Amino acid sequence: MQLPEITNETMKAGLSTTKAYCVLVLKKTEKFVSPAVDAIVWEHGRRNFALRAAGLMPMVMPVPNGPSIAGFCVFDVPEDEVRRLMDEDPGVLAGIFSYEIYSARSFPGDRLPG
Repeated sequence: MQLPEITNETMKAGLSTTKAYCVLVLKKTEKFVSPAVDAIVWEHGRRNFALRAAGLMPMVMPVPNGPSIAGFCVFDVPEDEVRRLMDEDPGVLAGIFSYEIYSARSFPGDRLPG
């Protein structure tokens, strides 16, 4: 596949449209033992649905069967709000998940192919 040519002007114009986001890496702790945690993970998922519906977390990507990483997500709120939201997460409260937050930039409106 031949990639399109991208000029400096194209890059400058595109980069000027980016927006700040927070990317979260959700990690399994040593307390994550299936099936004992399945009910907690289900409620964690329910909360993710609510965060998506509220527009706070426009992208969530569970990593099934990952040995240490449980998933990734993008938040459209400042880092302190992400931390507050995650500290209230059922899985974090139960000690089966930990997380790391990273500042990132992306293009508003980007989406995964359908």
